[in-house]
Amino acid sequence: MENRFNIRPAKPDEAGLVLDFIKKLAVYEKCADEVVADEATVYHSLFVEHSAEVVFAEEEDVVVGFALFFHNFSTFVGRKGLYLEDLFMLPEKRGRGYGKALLKYLANLAVERNCGRMEWICLDWNEPAIKVYRSIGDTHGYINYSGNFEFQKPVTKPTLIDKLRGRKDWLRW
Repeated sequence: MENRFNIRPAKPDEAGLVLDFIKKLAVYEKCADEVVADEATVYHSLFVEHSAEVVFAEEEDVVVGFALFFHNFSTFVGRKGLYLEDLFMLPEKRGRGYGKALLKYLANLAVERNCGRMEWICLDWNEPAIKVYRSIGDTHGYINYSGNFEFQKPVTKPTLIDKLRGRKDWLRW
């Protein structure tokens, strides 16, 4: 990432920007007509109810991507997990490592928050995203009942913690 790159939480006055990225993602996923959220709903859900969180990826202070996530719970682990609902980069900004940087940011956040695991689902036709997940060493992906790829990373195993602390032999972030 040769340009100035930053990841930061969304602010309450950016609910409209969050919605813009949701709409861009929906276009990419070929389901733009399914977006019924509006700015007020996004604002209320994220900044009043705190049902989910958003972080933005910025290049030169311009937002180029986002990740929306929330906490779920694992009955077997007995702790919360971090579930990545959506990750989207502007098409012209892909291939620069920003998506991987967002994943690493969220993995670090999961460790900081004592999550038992981090999970996400990827559409089975989204080969570019599947390649990113495979490139970081995720071999835990499997096809779920709806035909999507699911990925799960336990964040309590020493290998994950070692990687996040800089060991080179863990996932190739």
